[in-house]
Amino acid sequence: MTTPESLEKLLARGVDNALLRFGLGKAYLDGNQPAAAAEHLQKCLGFDPNYSAAWKLLGQACQRQGMLEEARQAWHNGLEVARKRGDKQTEKEMMVFLRRLEKTAGSESR
Repeated sequence: MTTPESLEKLLARGVDNALLRFGLGKAYLDGNQPAAAAEHLQKCLGFDPNYSAAWKLLGQACQRQGMLEEARQAWHNGLEVARKRGDKQTEKEMMVFLRRLEKTAGSESR
């Protein structure tokens, strides 16, 4: 498993691109640090707004922080990108996340 520390060393050496930021975002999310994950995933999307997997993880990072509207928006943005790119698997995953989010929101409003 790639650690955030090893990836941060690359960043400190001046390497900065979408793939590195995605890797950092995933590593921080896997390490249950959603705020740090969201920061790197947003920078990843600054490099490449068509990175559908980054939108998916950004939504998860937001959701874990209780930022449900931001999670919803990230997944909606990601769905649009995934559909344009033909990224069916990521599209399906984000649809599931959105349905669960809507279901949870519906049960909380009762």
